[in-house]
Amino acid sequence: MNVLVMKAISVVTLGVQNLEVASRFYEQLGFIKSEKSSKSIVWFSTGGTALALYSWKSLAGDAGVSDLSSGFRGVTLAINMQYKELVNEYIEKVRRLGGKIVKEPASVFWGGYSSYFSDPDGHLWEVAWNPITTVDDIGNLEIEK
Repeated sequence: MNVLVMKAISVVTLGVQNLEVASRFYEQLGFIKSEKSSKSIVWFSTGGTALALYSWKSLAGDAGVSDLSSGFRGVTLAINMQYKELVNEYIEKVRRLGGKIVKEPASVFWGGYSSYFSDPDGHLWEVAWNPITTVDDIGNLEIEK
């Protein structure tokens, strides 16, 4: 029997209260909506990983957990930038689109530069520049093995 070795995260699914509002928010941030999207799920390609938006209540039901949740969920998502200045530009775009800036852009203890925002459903995103990693021309983070 062959054992499958996990090599990548294939999908990150976010539970959302309003699929149309969430989809529009991410499209306005520059995510490209897939034609495979439907009335019940929206797909975005993000390089080797897909971002999916799905009904909050339905996602909780699929996992067999309560949909009553608030506060910090113990998870953040991140977008890494090629240059420090791009963090500021991206956060200003989030601000214009009505995203909530949770932490303004600043130098951080690990030597990088980052900021946090939350989407319309409270999912936390970090926008960061890290001086010891490389981001390629299409936004993929290059980490050595």
